[in-house]
Amino acid sequence: MKPLPTLIAGLLALAASLPGLHAADAIPAPAVSAARADKPNVIFILADDLGVANVSAYGADNFKTPNVDALARTGIRLDRCFSAPNCGPSRAMIQTGRYGFHTGMTGNDKESQKVIESGGETMMPKVLKAAGYVTASVGKWSQVPLSPGDWGFDEYLMIQGSGKYWNTQDNGDNYTVNGKKVPLLDGEYMPDKMHEFAVDFITRHKDEPFYLYYPMSHVHNDILRTPDSAPDSKDFYSDNIAYMDKLVGKLMSELDRLKLRENTVVFFVGDNGVSPGEAERSTIGGKRLSGHKGTLLEGGSLVPGIVSWPGKIPPGTTTTSLVDFTDFLPSIAEIARAEIPAGLNLDGKSLVGHLLGYAAAPREWIFVGLGRSWYVRDARWKLTDKGEFFDMKGAPFIESPVPAETTDTAAISGRQRLAAVLAELNPSAGKVDHGDGTGKFPAAQKAAKKEKAKQKKAEAEAKKSAAPVK
Repeated sequence: MKPLPTLIAGLLALAASLPGLHAADAIPAPAVSAARADKPNVIFILADDLGVANVSAYGADNFKTPNVDALARTGIRLDRCFSAPNCGPSRAMIQTGRYGFHTGMTGNDKESQKVIESGGETMMPKVLKAAGYVTASVGKWSQVPLSPGDWGFDEYLMIQGSGKYWNTQDNGDNYTVNGKKVPLLDGEYMPDKMHEFAVDFITRHKDEPFYLYYPMSHVHNDILRTPDSAPDSKDFYSDNIAYMDKLVGKLMSELDRLKLRENTVVFFVGDNGVSPGEAERSTIGGKRLSGHKGTLLEGGSLVPGIVSWPGKIPPGTTTTSLVDFTDFLPSIAEIARAEIPAGLNLDGKSLVGHLLGYAAAPREWIFVGLGRSWYVRDARWKLTDKGEFFDMKGAPFIESPVPAETTDTAAISGRQRLAAVLAELNPSAGKVDHGDGTGKFPAAQKAAKKEKAKQKKAEAEAKKSAAPVK
């Protein structure tokens, strides 16, 4: 038998050789065993409409997020983390570990809600409760049907709709706590009430394993002043990002106060790309991403993904391995040592090997869908349901179309490989026939058309100004 130091060195070398995993990610086998010796708490913070170009840990030019950045420094930054382009499908994937064409939650439309409601899906809280966890949801839920309690959460606070901050907003004058309506009083800030609920929950349950799902209001519109906005502030959007970041920091301080930080895994993730109105200034290195929320482009689904677990996840690491939102349920289940119920067919793959730095096969592709449109993507290529094929070496800024008649052998092989993936997935045979196929609310459809018309007008004006004077 080899001496233990030699064995550990071999394991480190193996882990460091994995594609997309940096050498610093590798940790000795004994630390892996220690990570599984107990049931850690799990907090899943889900920011709304926050893209990678809104987080300074990802190189955002125009926004600062020091507390989120601190999470990244104490854990791992997922550089290729993909959501659905809209919030409803993303949230369903997190909680079920299954793609929208399997659950029926293909969009934000009411028809999708009806399909998933009647489908008998099993969500995260039921999986974790069977392993001895107490569970809570605090924040946005309405894009998924019923209430969090109906899906297995022990406790919940639920706002009405998205982006609720003050009681002056439509449907902003009350929220629901464990089935009871509670008024939001004058001067009360809804994100602060959510934070108070979260702190109360973890304080009461500090001596037992807990799962806290925390879908924030920030930074979904309406973009309004925050309690910290200066009287003369002219940039409420930056103010909202700053307040979101502040709340993350406050929650981490509470974990420290309760001496829970070492035994708590914290996920910080965005639910989809940046909203269209803020895409222009959401840049990295002076460059805007391709697409935004609601589009099947890179900027519609590439989101921040940070996981922090002090003493277990090597600090300050990054991975370029592909991640999609179906991966969160099997990952959290493995962390919690919870069994996947018999007969529950998951689409996701556990990330635990990548998080802790031991040998794990990289995900070869991710699937992104909205309504009756979708694509599959690997580290280099992207293929849509319409047969459009793209070279993604310039992503997230450029997606280069590859002509069907290309003679590039790498491109031909990439297309064939992704075509085989789509054929095996066969999304069109799933639960996709409901709604109008866009996966969007009527109001969102109108806004998308308005934005498209605005872009066309801007392009026409640019061409006109560039035309030579006769």
